[in-house]
Amino acid sequence: MAHGRRVERVAALIRREFSELLVNGIRDQRVQQGMVSVTEVEVSGDLQHCKIFVSVFGHASLADDVLAGLDAARGFVKGELARRLQMRRAPEVVFQLDRGLEKGTSVLSVLDRLQEERKVRDEKFSGDVN
Repeated sequence: MAHGRRVERVAALIRREFSELLVNGIRDQRVQQGMVSVTEVEVSGDLQHCKIFVSVFGHASLADDVLAGLDAARGFVKGELARRLQMRRAPEVVFQLDRGLEKGTSVLSVLDRLQEERKVRDEKFSGDVN
């Protein structure tokens, strides 16, 4: 059980430090052009691999640019994480786009449309009764 807590703790620390790097460390313009947030960090049990999920607010092509910028900064990120977390060997980092925000926005727009359709239907129905 202690091993699982250690992995979770390292994931939380990586999330915090990488979020800081997004703001003050990574200078790549592709990363800076979008509103990027860290949604989740997964670390393997042996602490050798790390998957960082990010969401990018904006157009889909912007997300591709941001991911390309993050991939280009992978070595810098790994080195900074090793230094900041005082790890002998930082995990190999992989960035992945989290499309949960997109899906959530899509679901909300569908719900809004359904609500509008229901409102129109109810207005027609109540108009027929009178």
